[in-house]
Amino acid sequence: MYIPFENLPQESRVWIYPSNRKLSDEEVAEIQTLTTNFINDWSAHGASLEASFDIRYNRFIILAVNSDVQAPTGCSIDASVQFIQQLEQKYAIDLLDKMNVTFKNGDFIAHKTLVDFKKMAKEKAVSASTIVFNNLVNTIEELNDSWEVRADESWHSRFF
Repeated sequence: MYIPFENLPQESRVWIYPSNRKLSDEEVAEIQTLTTNFINDWSAHGASLEASFDIRYNRFIILAVNSDVQAPTGCSIDASVQFIQQLEQKYAIDLLDKMNVTFKNGDFIAHKTLVDFKKMAKEKAVSASTIVFNNLVNTIEELNDSWEVRADESWHSRFF
């Protein structure tokens, strides 16, 4: 059951899927429709999940579930991953590769492989103060507080 993102509790579980490229406004509109339809049918053991999504910077698809109402199960999480894989195929994007780093580069959002980001850190093309996206956050509260952080305040700090 779709709930507006801002109406979910702060403890709601989130999954963040960064795209390897910026999505067009048209693609975002289509993905919003597809994701709303997916969430309206999303369930765990036959019980509807109270869930939502947000798309930020035309680059990040964020799914969220209110676990207090109905916790997601292995099967429901698998269903969400299958949905994300369908989006990858439909839009020729990469959303599931965790070996990439997304960060702010001036006014732009950059997406590099972990190897390239490490090389950029060594060459001082990025610094400890570079804003990175910590896509490992688990809740809406963490998303709000710890998603966009300085590299030296995240797991990326090991490169500096």
